[in-house]
Amino acid sequence: MTVTLAEIRETPLSVDEVLSSVSSPRAGGVCLFVGTVRDHDGPHATSQGGQDGQDGGHGKPVAALDYSAHPQAAESARALAERLASDGRSVRIAVVHRVGHLEVGDVAVVVGVSAEHRGEAFDVCRELIDEFKATIPIWKHQRFADGADEWVGLP
Repeated sequence: MTVTLAEIRETPLSVDEVLSSVSSPRAGGVCLFVGTVRDHDGPHATSQGGQDGQDGGHGKPVAALDYSAHPQAAESARALAERLASDGRSVRIAVVHRVGHLEVGDVAVVVGVSAEHRGEAFDVCRELIDEFKATIPIWKHQRFADGADEWVGLP
């Protein structure tokens, strides 16, 4: 079980890089999650069917956003990926998050997991992105089309 990437970057992210890093002859399934900047701010459903409110839930048009990260965010991301890799459900794991200024449509995060079977790849990929978003110290400064702004994810 290998963590191939666990990084925070200021440069545009490559889905192909993550896919290549988790590919393995041992893997029967690869699952990728690609998070992009959407054109609006709104609530999203949790796995329990309710609204988690993490993204504010205003429904306002988003013009752009800026991500900031704690200096130890990459170390925290690697520790999370290594913990998930250690349970033996996956073959390879990668997670890369972008910081800095992003426009609508830009790729903000890419997660890749390969496993011997597709079920494990899906399960670990979802667990990785969910725990990453909940625990890694990265903050989003949203800039709305009407000129207003808002910080999301601050402690």
